[in-house]
Amino acid sequence: MSSETEAVEAQAADGSRRPDTRSRAFAYALLAIKLYQHLQGRKNGAGWILGNQYLRSACSVGANVEEAQAGESRADFIHKLAVAQKEARESLYWLRLLSESTIVTKRQLEPLMQETKEIVAIITLFSLNAKAGVGVSFHNLELITHNFGHDFERHQNPISCLF
Repeated sequence: MSSETEAVEAQAADGSRRPDTRSRAFAYALLAIKLYQHLQGRKNGAGWILGNQYLRSACSVGANVEEAQAGESRADFIHKLAVAQKEARESLYWLRLLSESTIVTKRQLEPLMQETKEIVAIITLFSLNAKAGVGVSFHNLELITHNFGHDFERHQNPISCLF
């Protein structure tokens, strides 16, 4: 785990260390890069195009989470989270297309699809809490991650061993 990832881990309720939402989104973007590189190594034009679309949306998730951290107001914070949520949902769409078209097998993409679903759920929950004014701080996105029981070490790089 990188020093930046270690620096922004959150303390979970059970005392274990879990990555915060920012670190998780960053790690997710790194996985998107690996999938994109894998697709670029194959001779499938549709795979290249879908991979590019996925890479753009997946990297945008983390960028918008970072932007939310620097929100100028509660409304700006909520808006940036909404954009991150939309990008995560779009990422899931591209993964589903890659899977259903058999460009990449379902077995290979399932861990990444699960991670995407969890990221959507985390951002959705935090956004709903922010809108309701419940437990909201502009600088504590990490507090929401531990609610999902995410075993980050198991998923730190779920696709690298599959390609």
